[in-house]
Parts: sequence; structure tokens; C-alpha cells
Amino acid sequence: MQNLFTLHTEIYMNMDILAIIKNRRSIDPDDFNGKIVDEKIINNMLEAANWAPTHGFTEPWRFVVFAKDKSKEFGQMHADLYKELTPTDQFLQKKYDKIKNRPKLASHVIVIVNKRGDKSNIPELEEIAATSCAVQNILLVATANNIGTFWSTGGMCYTNEMREKLGFQKEDQVMGFIYVGLFDVANPEGKRNTTIKEKSTWI
Repeated sequence: MQNLFTLHTEIYMNMDILAIIKNRRSIDPDDFNGKIVDEKIINNMLEAANWAPTHGFTEPWRFVVFAKDKSKEFGQMHADLYKELTPTDQFLQKKYDKIKNRPKLASHVIVIVNKRGDKSNIPELEEIAATSCAVQNILLVATANNIGTFWSTGGMCYTNEMREKLGFQKEDQVMGFIYVGLFDVANPEGKRNTTIKEKSTWI
């Protein structure tokens, strides 16, 4: 595993992979403290994403990273897009402000894109699954380094206009935004409504 990710060895050795998975939580961007995450850790997160499983080595995941002050520019762009696309009688100033200010305490915003290749024999569902696996790798490396993340799909995420602003084609799909930041609040306690035994059938 260590050959795949350039993780800080001492951190990785102190947490086995199952513990990292169980400790992963979504941290609301409003709970970030505004401090900047080391760029080396961001690169480790992206490197981990690049080792997700992929059918036919299509590697469909793409990421657009808004770093530091650029993350606030992303918030402004996203809010302006909401205003542009929303009929006047449906526009909510409160929602506009929320979209705009969402990244105000974030260190980075990582936009997730599923880039559809020219291999039509591979179902799109499998490409989306591969990109989702890449995202999970990002979240787990963040957890191993005590970095907060929040995968959001709100606002104008799925619109053609968002995809076009990011420079992608009509067959591509924006799959969300990962807000990344440092935090001082306690990590929320995890829960599952049922055990894995109740979700598994052994033959």
C-alpha cells in the first residue's frame, strides 16, 4: 500500500486501513478554521485517486483544484451561475449567499469530473463507479492526515453551464465538489443503521 501513496509513513503506520475507513467523516465547511492544507497532502490525495480501480484503464476521473484564494473565486462563480440560471421569481438571496460563502473557510475546493472516454463498450455506470472510487481514495487519505472533507453535489453541480465553465465536453459529467480544510471541532461519531451481516448473503 505504501508504494501506491506517498503518505507520511508515521501517520499511515499508526492507522490501519479499516480504522481510516471507519473514522472518515464529512466535516461541514462552516466548521473549517480557514488554515491552509499543505500542498503535499493535497497532491497525495490526488495521487491516491489516480490508483482507483478502472475498467480497461480508462481512468475517467478528472479534478479541477481551486487552491487558497481561488476557492473563494469558485464560490463567487458558482453563486453567479445560480443567479444566472434561476428565474427571478425562484431566486433566493439566502441560497445565493450560502453558495457564495460555502468555501470561505476552505483551504481547497476540488471539483470532481467523470470524463467519458471513446470506449463505448464500457458502460457509463462503470466509469461513474471508477470516479467514485477515486473520490473515496481522496477522502481516506485526507482522513489519515486529519484533514476535513465534504463532498457536495448541491447548487449548479449538474448543470451543463457548470461543466462548460470548467472546460469539459457535453459527454462529461461534474460529480460534485470536495471542500477541503483543517478543523478544530471534534470528529463526529459514526453510525450505521444495520450491520454488514444484515446486508450480506453468503452462499
